[in-house]
Amino acid sequence: MDLTTPHLPGRTRPARRLAGLITAPLLLTASLALAQPDSRGGAGPAAGEPVRNSRLTAPLFYQLLLGELSLGAGDAGAGYAMFLEAAQREHDPMLYQRAIEIALQGRAGDSALIAARAWARDMPESVEAARFVLQIQLLLDRPGDSAAVLRTIVTRTPDSERVDMINAIPQAYARVSNKALALQEVRKALADELTRSDTGPAAWTSIGRLELAGNRIPSALEAANRGMQLDPASPYPALLAVELMEHGQTQAETLVHRHLAALEPAARSPVRLAYARLLLDLQRHGEARALLHQIMALDPSLAEPWLLLGSLQLQDNADAEAGRSLERYLQLARPAPRGANDTGLTQAYLMMAQLAERRADYPSAHAWLDRIENSTDIMAVQMRRASMLARQGRMDDARALLRAFPESRPEIGRLKLVAEARLLRDFKAWEQAYEVFGQAVERFPDDTDLLYDQAMMAEKADRFDAMERLLRQLIELDPEHHHAYNALGYALADRNIRLAEARQLIEKAVSLAPQDAYIQDSLAWVEFRQGNVPRALDILQAAYARQPDPEIAAHLGEILWVSGRRDDAIRIWKEGLTLASDNETLQATLRRLKVQP
Repeated sequence: MDLTTPHLPGRTRPARRLAGLITAPLLLTASLALAQPDSRGGAGPAAGEPVRNSRLTAPLFYQLLLGELSLGAGDAGAGYAMFLEAAQREHDPMLYQRAIEIALQGRAGDSALIAARAWARDMPESVEAARFVLQIQLLLDRPGDSAAVLRTIVTRTPDSERVDMINAIPQAYARVSNKALALQEVRKALADELTRSDTGPAAWTSIGRLELAGNRIPSALEAANRGMQLDPASPYPALLAVELMEHGQTQAETLVHRHLAALEPAARSPVRLAYARLLLDLQRHGEARALLHQIMALDPSLAEPWLLLGSLQLQDNADAEAGRSLERYLQLARPAPRGANDTGLTQAYLMMAQLAERRADYPSAHAWLDRIENSTDIMAVQMRRASMLARQGRMDDARALLRAFPESRPEIGRLKLVAEARLLRDFKAWEQAYEVFGQAVERFPDDTDLLYDQAMMAEKADRFDAMERLLRQLIELDPEHHHAYNALGYALADRNIRLAEARQLIEKAVSLAPQDAYIQDSLAWVEFRQGNVPRALDILQAAYARQPDPEIAAHLGEILWVSGRRDDAIRIWKEGLTLASDNETLQATLRRLKVQP
C-alpha cells in the first residue's frame, strides 16, 4: 500500500516541480461533493423520509466560483485563500484537497503544507489528511518532525493493511537528502511496532532499508536479524538479507537460509525467487537450478522461473532444454501493452534469437528480434544482429553496425564500445578486443569495470606486463576490488612465478569475498604450486561442491590425477566437459596431460 493518496502522484519529485503533481478537479466536482445529503448514497430519500437539502448554499457556491475564476485569471493566491477559508468553515476534505492542489499548481509548497496541516488539525482522525501532510513534507525535503504524523498514519491504518504500509515507508523517504534524519524520524514513528510479531518484521525491514540507503550496511544487517527473530517465516527480513548479499554482505545468507528453513514444505515465498536470481548473478548455477526447480514444483504457473532456468541452460549450452524452458515462459508470460517496456519478454526473444543463431537459422533469429518493439531495447537487438553477422564471417560489417548506432547519451557510447569489444572477445580476436576496451577506458577513465575487462583481454593477448599494470592500477583506484587481487594472484600462480606474492594477493581476495568459489579455486592453485597438495585438494573439493564449474573441474581433476586418483580425475573432467565442452582451461589441461576422458 502506498503511503500517498491517489491525489498526490509523482510523490518523489523535487519541490520545484510541485506544480505538475496534482490535476485540479472541476469546480463541479467539489460542488457535487458538498451537495451529497449524507454518506449513505442512493438515488434519493424513500417515501416518508424527510428531504435533506444540499450543504452547497448560494454563498458557498458563489465563493467557490470566485475562487475558480480568480485562479483562471492568474490570481492563484486569492483562489487558494477562498478555498482554504471555505474548507475550514465547512470542514470538508475535498475543499482542503482543492486548496492544496491550487498551492501546488502555483509551486507554493509552503502554502500547500499550511493547508494540509490545517486539514489535519480540523480532522485529527483523518488518515488522508495525515498522508497529505507527510507527503508534502517529504516533497519539500523536510523530514524533520515527520515522526508524529507518520506514527498517526501507522496506528490508524487498518491491521489488514498496516504491514504493506510499513513496507512502503523507505520508498516514501527515498528522495530525502538527509538520510540520517529520515532514519531517526522513522525509528521514532515505528517504535511501538518493533516488538510486535505481526508488524515487527516489516518495521525492522523498513529501518534496515533506510540504513542501507545511508550506506550503513552492518546496521542494516542487524535490523534484518532483529526482524527475523520476531518471525523467521516473514519474507521481509529475508528479502532485505538478499539485498545485503548483493552489497557483498555474505553473512546475510545465513538469514536467507533461516527463513527458507522456517517455511512449511508447501509454503510459497517471494524470497526463493529473489534468492535464485542472486545465485545466478553469483554464478552459483547448481544451487540456482535446484531452487528454480523447487519454485516451479510449488507453483508451475509462475513465468519468471522458466525464464531464469532458460537463461541458465543457455549458459550451459543445453540448447534444447533452454528452448523448451523459454517456450514455456512465453506461454505463461502476460504480454505488456503495445509499446510498454517488458524486460522479461525482451530477454526471452533475445535468447530465442541466440538459440536460432547457434543453429545457423538466421531467418528465425531475425524473426525473434523483430518482435522487440521497445526503443530502449534496440541496442540489445543490434548487438544480437552484429553477432549473427560475425558468425557469417562478416566481422567488419558487424563492428560497423554497432558503431553506427546513434549515440544519444554518454552511456550509449560506453555500451557500444563494450558490445564491440565483447563481440571480438567471443570470436577470440583478443588483440582487437584489448584495443577496443582500451578506447573505452580512455573515454571513461573512472570506470573500474572497463579497466578490469581490458586487463583480462591483455592476458588473453599474451600481454602479461600490460595485464599486471592494469590490475595494479585498478587496485589503486579500488582497494576493495577482490576480482583484481584474484586475477593477478592467479595469473602469477598459473605461470608458477612469484608464488609468495601470488598467495598474498589471493588471500586478500579471500578476505574480501570468502564465499567466492572461483577465488577459492585460485587459492587452491597457489597451494598446489607450492607443493601443498592435500590442502589444495580440500579447498578445490569444497569449491567444486559449491560451484560446479569447468575451470574448477580442470584444476580439481589435475590434482586428483597427480595424486594417483585417476578414475576420480576422469570422472570430474567428464562432468566439466558436460558443463562446457569448449572451456579453454579444461581443454588445455587435457591436452597437456594427454588425457582423453
